[in-house]
Amino acid sequence: MDIISQLQEQVNLMAQLTFNTIGTLQRDAPPNRLSPNYPEPPPHPTEDGANFAEQAKQMSAALVKAAKQFDALVEALPISEGDEEAQVKRIAELQAENDVIGQELQKQLEAAEKELNQVRELFSQASDNCLNLKKPE
Repeated sequence: MDIISQLQEQVNLMAQLTFNTIGTLQRDAPPNRLSPNYPEPPPHPTEDGANFAEQAKQMSAALVKAAKQFDALVEALPISEGDEEAQVKRIAELQAENDVIGQELQKQLEAAEKELNQVRELFSQASDNCLNLKKPE
């Protein structure tokens, strides 16, 4: 898998972990009183507050690990070679090189087609000569 695909997979993983973490926090977090003007919130139906805290730590650790892996993948990306002008110049050089190689390949293709036509002509002549031979009586 190329580096861009790996980055995309890592972004997807981070989005999934973030979504699941926020959803779990919303679902399992104990209620808090927003203001003294509001009544005491009802007790939360979860079994253990320590379990919630441990789960939050595990989920945040997984998210941090995914972010570090993403950073490592970004560091593995090739470094750009200077500013935009230098990149345009390099692209022009590569295009010129590609054109030269393309012309060379075209010449080789034409030579191969010419040779193939010669072989076909010789094969046709040989076939005709074989058919025109008389069988000994």
